[in-house]
Amino acid sequence: MRAVRLHEYGEIDVLRVEEVERPVLGPGQVLVEVRAAGIQPGEVMIRRGLRHDRWPATFPSGQGSDLAGVVVELGSQARGFRVGDEVLGFTHARASHAEYVAVDDVNLVPLPRGLAWEVAGSLYVAGTTAYATVFAVDAGPGDTVVVAGAAGGVGSIAVQLAKRRGATVVGLASLGNHAWLESHGVVPVAYGDGVAERVRAATGGRVDAFIDTVGDGYVDLAVELGVDPERIDTIRDWSAAARVGARTLGEGAAASAVVVGELARLAARGDLEVPVARTYPLDRVQDAFRELEQGHTHGKIVLVP
Repeated sequence: MRAVRLHEYGEIDVLRVEEVERPVLGPGQVLVEVRAAGIQPGEVMIRRGLRHDRWPATFPSGQGSDLAGVVVELGSQARGFRVGDEVLGFTHARASHAEYVAVDDVNLVPLPRGLAWEVAGSLYVAGTTAYATVFAVDAGPGDTVVVAGAAGGVGSIAVQLAKRRGATVVGLASLGNHAWLESHGVVPVAYGDGVAERVRAATGGRVDAFIDTVGDGYVDLAVELGVDPERIDTIRDWSAAARVGARTLGEGAAASAVVVGELARLAARGDLEVPVARTYPLDRVQDAFRELEQGHTHGKIVLVP
């Protein structure tokens, strides 16, 4: 099969698509022929070696967590699936950017009818991270919640989940994404110089919770806006969180098939939009990450092996 491999830390040019052996299944695993697999900003940091202390790579390394596809083989003790089933889920083995991937059966759920492959294959990391951030700040009726990076892969889901819990949501995003935010009942505010004053004007000066998907000073902005640090959650700026006492719940806090299944059902019913910015064939993985690293992408970028 073909799979993305990197043999050293580095920039985009270290990514290669190589011929490798198909995975050998463990007893409780399922072999999935991948139809779609999302790419993540966190994978950029890992590839550059900037997360070596937390998530070290062993070379040659694969890449990818999100996946959706078709079951083609079952391990001897795999349960709940049959060959031919359409599924979505995740792997912790950095392996989904490939034509086939071995997945623990407990990390898969059935693909709901009507859910597009590219949405299903990009739901795990962004979706469970968004779920965890909304849970972390305890967004609910009567709350005003600000989301930084509100049109990105995580932020675009977080704003919708916070709205579903009854909160008033303010989304920080570029002007080009304001119409999308407004269409989902989110109050858009442009980021950049003067953002604190614009947020105060949009909220009447009251902000109860803050979700930071960007880093770059947003934890400090939340403190400046008067948010209790226990209701600030960041998935990027761990040092600022430690300094002020904010929370850092992300994907790992909600990494379960139960959460993925719930999000998939919402998306299939049309109650949750998972924007997909663009899809790329596996052979163009470098181009996919080149677009991702330019920033300001609305929604997910997805590989389609």
